[in-house]
Amino acid sequence: MASIAKDQGGQRRIQFVAPDGKRKTIRLGKVSQRTAEGFKYRVEQLLESLHFNRPMEPDLAEWVKGVEDSLARKLARVGLISKPEAESAKTLGVFLQSWRASRKGDYKPASLIAWGQVINALTAFFGSDCLLTDVTPAKSEAFRQSMLARGLRATTIHKRLQHARMFFTHAKREGLVHANPFEFVRHRPGDASERRAYVPSADVCRVIEFAPNGTWRLLIALSRFAGLRVPSEALSLRWQDVDWERGRLTVPSPKTQHLAGRGYRVIPLFPEVRPYLEAAWDEAPEGAEYVIPEEYRRRAQGPSGWKNANLRTTLEKVVRRAGLQQWPRRWHSMRASCETDLARRFTLAVVAKWLGNTQAVAMRHYVDVTDADFERALMGHESTDEKVAQNPAQQAHAKARDERQATNLTIRKPSVLPGLATSCETPQKQGLEAAGIEPVQRLFADRCRWKTLRVDRCRKCLNHRGFRHSA
Repeated sequence: MASIAKDQGGQRRIQFVAPDGKRKTIRLGKVSQRTAEGFKYRVEQLLESLHFNRPMEPDLAEWVKGVEDSLARKLARVGLISKPEAESAKTLGVFLQSWRASRKGDYKPASLIAWGQVINALTAFFGSDCLLTDVTPAKSEAFRQSMLARGLRATTIHKRLQHARMFFTHAKREGLVHANPFEFVRHRPGDASERRAYVPSADVCRVIEFAPNGTWRLLIALSRFAGLRVPSEALSLRWQDVDWERGRLTVPSPKTQHLAGRGYRVIPLFPEVRPYLEAAWDEAPEGAEYVIPEEYRRRAQGPSGWKNANLRTTLEKVVRRAGLQQWPRRWHSMRASCETDLARRFTLAVVAKWLGNTQAVAMRHYVDVTDADFERALMGHESTDEKVAQNPAQQAHAKARDERQATNLTIRKPSVLPGLATSCETPQKQGLEAAGIEPVQRLFADRCRWKTLRVDRCRKCLNHRGFRHSA
């Protein structure tokens, strides 16, 4: 019988008594308890075969054939398998499959599926029986060129090369190859903005009007106005995650839960979302755990995790019913549009925290330049842009904010004839109160002497909202 031991550093090892009566150890390193248990079971099978002097069972022989090279050498070193059996792990197919099998239980099924697709592509090109040492930089570049000739997207090629580099980095670490043949084989990823579109809030409000029920209205609002990932985050939201009093949502994040401190995030309960969330609360049965009913959750769960096929199809029908043109990557585009809008009102560091990504990822995959940004640049002030980009709920919020700010400011109105140029004279060091959920800031205005005609705001004082001229 074999046993599992663990040292203070988290390193696990298998201990057993060999057929010759000597106590031996196989060091596994930092692996999960589940992985260690599986390896222990195989070691006991090998001991049984040696003890009774009988051939391996078919499943055991297949496992030995697919075990990664480092472990195969360790098994051979303690006399559980022969050296030729250990040497067979140096082929590309055996190495890649054993590498993937060793990750089961430690990674999500979706990751294993993605790696499997790359492994199939590599073995199809190089051959499963190809030695690891026969994969050269020149052949690796030929692999890239073959994907390019097949018309694969730039992002797909980029990702597959990333995975191939990761595989051979592990092989180099195990001493199976001297250098990584994919180290310098790169492919520029495609422009992420080409696969998404900015979805105006007015269009989303129209889509919500044509949604089949309250659950669908809430799903769309959570995606577009709160930036939740659909389906993983929206369908994982529980009623206990809603803080009505403080106006906050604790969003569970299955995508990043394996990262330390990123299993959830706290975001504001945005005013655009609250009415739909309150309606869902009123309709929820007594004792309901999840915000989204179980029937939707059940349809969106697959063997490899969350899937949005059904949600995507239904959303397509709702958009068509609303009389709007379909936009690419429907759920992702709405989440990206939410981050684009928030980035106009708050710092990117705050927005990235709320949306659950990094600032670099936000700039590359989410935040876009919109038509409203060009309009603001041409018009010379912010107010019109905000009124164009915001939905009715946001407009009401902005109007109330402007009114509050205007009441807190003292404006000296010069005596001039209507229609003539006036001077904007704003008080110095006047603090503006915060409105809504935006961070509290104090804005300091200097005396402005720029001349302007009869307009609502001085075109030079772009950040002094609420100042109005006497003309």
